[in-house]
Amino acid sequence: MAAHVAPLSQSLLARNRINAAIPLSSSHNVVTLNRRLGCSNTRSTPRRLPSSRATAVRAAAVSDAPSRVADSGSSGLDPTLAKSPFKVIVAGAGIGGLVFALACKNRGIDVEVYERDLTAIRGEGQYRGPIQIQSNALAALEAVDLGVAEEVMSAGCITGDRINGLCDGLTGEWYIKFDTFTPAAEGGLPVTRVISRMTLQQILVDAVGEGIIRNGSTVVDFHDQGKQVAVKLSDGSTVYGDMLVGADGIRSKVRDLLLGVTEPTYSDYTCYTGICDFVPHDIETVGYRVFLGHRQYFVSSDVGYGKMQWYAFYNEPAGGSDPPGCRKERLMQLFGHWADGVVDLIQATPEEDVLRRDIYDRIPIFQWSKGRVTLMGDAAHAMQPNMGQGGCMAIEDGFQLALDLDKALEGARKKSESKGGELREHVDVAGVVLQYEGERRLRAGAVHGMARTAAIMASTYRAYLGEGFAPLSWLVNWRIPHWGKMGGQVVMKLFMPGMLKWVLTGNTFALEGRAPYCRITDKASENLAKWMEDDDALERATEAEWFLLPAADRMPLSGTTTDSGRPILPLAVAVTPEGAPASTITSAITIVGSAECAPASGAAAVISLPGVEEKHCRIESRSDHTFYVTDLSQSQGTWILRVDGARSKLTPGSPTRLHPGDSLQFGPNPEALFRIKLRKAEDSGRGKEAIAAATA
Repeated sequence: MAAHVAPLSQSLLARNRINAAIPLSSSHNVVTLNRRLGCSNTRSTPRRLPSSRATAVRAAAVSDAPSRVADSGSSGLDPTLAKSPFKVIVAGAGIGGLVFALACKNRGIDVEVYERDLTAIRGEGQYRGPIQIQSNALAALEAVDLGVAEEVMSAGCITGDRINGLCDGLTGEWYIKFDTFTPAAEGGLPVTRVISRMTLQQILVDAVGEGIIRNGSTVVDFHDQGKQVAVKLSDGSTVYGDMLVGADGIRSKVRDLLLGVTEPTYSDYTCYTGICDFVPHDIETVGYRVFLGHRQYFVSSDVGYGKMQWYAFYNEPAGGSDPPGCRKERLMQLFGHWADGVVDLIQATPEEDVLRRDIYDRIPIFQWSKGRVTLMGDAAHAMQPNMGQGGCMAIEDGFQLALDLDKALEGARKKSESKGGELREHVDVAGVVLQYEGERRLRAGAVHGMARTAAIMASTYRAYLGEGFAPLSWLVNWRIPHWGKMGGQVVMKLFMPGMLKWVLTGNTFALEGRAPYCRITDKASENLAKWMEDDDALERATEAEWFLLPAADRMPLSGTTTDSGRPILPLAVAVTPEGAPASTITSAITIVGSAECAPASGAAAVISLPGVEEKHCRIESRSDHTFYVTDLSQSQGTWILRVDGARSKLTPGSPTRLHPGDSLQFGPNPEALFRIKLRKAEDSGRGKEAIAAATA
């Protein structure tokens, strides 16, 4: 075993990557942070290698293993256990179990992980889609293994550098926005990423090593014998360890044996989910959204590579199912009248890629450790996915337990040297697990409560008076904002920033050995603060192409015709001349009518339908990324239908501002109803890379 220490250290040195660092203070704003991030030449402190005390523990194991084996009969230890100074058994190779095993390995602690089927875990990862790894978990992963953390961050898609938040499901209008970048940057933490579960778990499996992971067998029983834990496996064999960690998920067998059998709690929500090839027009400025509705909500997130992940939650009893091939049909019944950001993703997802599962969590408990056995991750505190913190809490658990155990082993080594006896005789395992539990219980419980609260908020959300209350349902047509919506918005604006900061940075003090620093690549737009406060500025920051789309058709990912063969009509986009001041406003004109009537600087959109006049209306694009429509018709008129359902006739000759999602009807013919749709330009920023990936 001593010969194994040097190669391990060399491997860790090779994997560590040095990252640019800057000193941080709470006074830094986004603009200042980005400027300093862009020019910093200082370096961060690399993660410390496995401690000398851990190396000494392993070396001691080799030098005195024979004598300890000989004494194992009198000590009551199993002979196989006596060969190791201290051995940990982990049930489950999920995210938490693998992170803990990696932390133990890097600290020189003997660890074995038992998993029923690694391919099943990867299959579950495919079923559940990508996972959000937020700043707090990425920092904990850095403290465990910097090289692995770098690999995870390189493979992930950054979402924390953009606007995220809650929207109204029907209109798509912002309810409240989240800034997850500033807390991370000010705290010297990585910015939130989204990564495929399969990719994440493969990185962790490779780092832990197949020699530590025992695939094909799982824990079915255990007996804490006082000085050791006897663990029975599904193949009928028994292994022994000084500690057993149950990281075997929400339906943990270790938890049932330790605390008694209890069933998970149904959240009252079933969840449809899918991943599709789709590039939103605002991919440059928005990372993820949660669309709110009464007793239903919808989550969408950029996951990179030209793909979007979505979750559709609906309040109904558990155990429901859909006829084969009918999941999209039901989703359109539930969400088909919602905002484009919802409907587009459902329509873009193949039927066979739409999956369904019921959502469960666990009631918080005050004890998840006894004797030499403890729990972590979902086995201890399974939570709903509304905060995106389930896997993050498991990563924090893994780091904290390994740290506490390492400190206990250091103290035991010193006692062994001064008082004699084997190292394990001086390790208070029960004290270690209780200390870990105490350090993690409050934080995990608080995040669990936040996740439940988010679901309750979604259940009670009402955009307008009368919504969700049949006797007054007629009031919905009046579009009177619900008092609860307005009050909730005020409360969330007051408390959400502090809550997010605590979730993302509240565990930083516990990450011993990790110096605060920020990456040059983790940058956000200097306009982020402005976008947080100004919805119109966020809309105008979108770099996209504008089209008139036949209202009944779906927008194609590329090309100029819909699935039904009808053309989409591009609108001329104004461009500020090169070298002109940024404040210069230029314009481009599109004439909409039944004949080709293109202006000198612009385009024509021909609609050959009854009721459409030769020159029906003018749509003006200005270089400040705003669009205006002016009715030019002599008698037929032009109507505008807003995303909130308001419909009005345009005043001839008077420009009216257009917004994405609005609809225009040219004359009285309902077939002449066209929607304003945006599509990401193929030659700009993230859009170029994402569209190339989506169409490959």
